[in-house]
Amino acid sequence: MLRSFLISLFLWVLAPSVLSAQRIIYSDPEKEDSRRLNYEIIGKVGGKFLIFKNNRLRSWISVLDEEMQPLGREDLSYMPSNERTINVDFFPYADHAWMIYQYQRRNIIYCMAAQLDGNGKRMGDLIELDTTHLNFASDNKLYAVVSSEDRKRIALFKINSKDRDEYRMTKLLFNEKLSLLGRADVSIPMSDRGDQLGDFALDNQGDLLFSRFLRGNNDNITKASMLLLPANQPILLETPLPVGENGPFLDEIKVKIDNLNKRYIFTSLYSNERRSGIDGCFFYVWDKQTRQPVVSTTLEFSNELRQEAKGNATARTAFNDFFIRHIIVKRDGGYIIGSEAYYTTSRANNWNRYDYIYGSPFMGFNNFYYTSPYFNRYWWGMPGRTNTAVRYHADNIMVQSFGPDGQLQWSRVVAKTQFDDEVDDLLSFSMMVLGGELHLLYNQQDRRDKLLNDFTLQPAGEMTRNTDLKNLEKGHQFMPMRGKQVSARQLIIPTVYRSYICFAKLEYN
Repeated sequence: MLRSFLISLFLWVLAPSVLSAQRIIYSDPEKEDSRRLNYEIIGKVGGKFLIFKNNRLRSWISVLDEEMQPLGREDLSYMPSNERTINVDFFPYADHAWMIYQYQRRNIIYCMAAQLDGNGKRMGDLIELDTTHLNFASDNKLYAVVSSEDRKRIALFKINSKDRDEYRMTKLLFNEKLSLLGRADVSIPMSDRGDQLGDFALDNQGDLLFSRFLRGNNDNITKASMLLLPANQPILLETPLPVGENGPFLDEIKVKIDNLNKRYIFTSLYSNERRSGIDGCFFYVWDKQTRQPVVSTTLEFSNELRQEAKGNATARTAFNDFFIRHIIVKRDGGYIIGSEAYYTTSRANNWNRYDYIYGSPFMGFNNFYYTSPYFNRYWWGMPGRTNTAVRYHADNIMVQSFGPDGQLQWSRVVAKTQFDDEVDDLLSFSMMVLGGELHLLYNQQDRRDKLLNDFTLQPAGEMTRNTDLKNLEKGHQFMPMRGKQVSARQLIIPTVYRSYICFAKLEYN
């Protein structure tokens, strides 16, 4: 699901002009919005902000105006109880939003859709998109839903993994009115025992893109392919990526679609030796029109960059805790990558990046249906406290800009130190384009408070701290990584106020 507003069409070629957040407006705390509230920021629909909320007893949509004042509340009484509802996805448009949810009744999983207006009210009847018969009870997500960047195509798919050597994928493609455009059933060869599927993306033509990779025993990736399911053909197209037993050894493959230039971008941190430190970044960019790679290269991090990014580590181990968080494409076919140092500390266990981000290669199996960890969404079931004391750390940010040919244009490191105990929702950062500029938003500790910081990056790499954030109330602690861009110049970020969840609107000139 997209976390940004048409992010690849931003005007990165605009002349430098520093934008300031004119104001921050907060919603009022509501008695049911406790810290354990499940929620999702739907977006701006009909000039109003819609927020889905769930407190384990019921689900509803809160409607807020431009001043973040409540206009109403719509109870979703037609949704099943929480015990049967498995997942909810939202796709907002200018005057309506689609809510797609799945639930189990007896031995059948239903995938349903409801069209919502600007007041969160249902428009018309519920739409049954698909059903699946199971011989077991399940509380795991069965269907995955992705939309194209222009939101004119929505794909619903499921993957049957009963045969470990050959998965079966069923894909249903819809237009923006949720009219069915086509259905495809294809096989996905999984010949190696450690084969896994990566994240999925849908381009504006309705072609479904994803990766398959080989990783055994929580090791590096030693084999990978690009898989493409065209919108109008029930054929799975495979292109091997330049990865092998002799390296480079990939960490985690990220996928991004450049719709404007019709390119597919695959990137990952990599190591020159298996299970060793991070040495640099891997890039593979495939041109959809020529059906050929236009970039296939690796970039080794320089010693100067290691010194700047190392934080409390050594230069040699500077990037061992870094993970790619954001990829933004530019109009000229280039791209920007934002990564962050992230790790945990605990008395019980030693930190291991392979255990943390990958887990068991079989953790994704839901009996006979595959549920990739990339499908998961954060709102349904906020992380609870554990008996083991765990401290989460999110440190330095690195932003790098690359040209259409994959050549590095500039690198910037933002020094920060963040930590929290048992939960990490106040940590990390957002990277998004607001009014033609790239903004980095994150919390920084100020005595007892965590205050929101805003850095602006210009196209040539000039970085400026925005000191004009107005109305930063000390009682509100922001959750930047859970923020959502709802228009070209507006951003909604959840906050913690005392023991309540609130929402803040940042508006830029």
